[in-house]
Amino acid sequence: MISTVEKVLFLKSVDLFSRIPGEDLAQVAGIAQEVTFEKGELIIQEGDVGNSMYLIVDGQVMVHRLAQELTRLGEKESFGEMALLDNEPRSATVTAVSDVTCIKIEREEFYELMSEKIEIAHGIIHILTQRLREANEKLSEHG
Repeated sequence: MISTVEKVLFLKSVDLFSRIPGEDLAQVAGIAQEVTFEKGELIIQEGDVGNSMYLIVDGQVMVHRLAQELTRLGEKESFGEMALLDNEPRSATVTAVSDVTCIKIEREEFYELMSEKIEIAHGIIHILTQRLREANEKLSEHG
């Protein structure tokens, strides 16, 4: 079982939350649930409507579409974060490559926090736009 203090320290070490002040992270930690998945378990299914994001505490996952592996993610990386901001279907499937421990954050509770603490919204938006820029740069390199 991960304590609230451990959750705060973990969140602070993750890119997505690195710009958010510690006292605000304590509130995020308060809504974060610890979840575990066994090796081979399906975590997210492409096409499903998502309402939560996951941060990997321990283990590794594979992000894929059909049989094509897109990437592997490990400790301190996140997936499903777009579901915090929109109601669109999941863009890929995520499967546990090993036993995985994650912190799960639900959209509804996260929206409530963002409405109370604008710093949380700013931190998330900054990281997501940074990721979008990086993805665009990769596309232009291959284009």
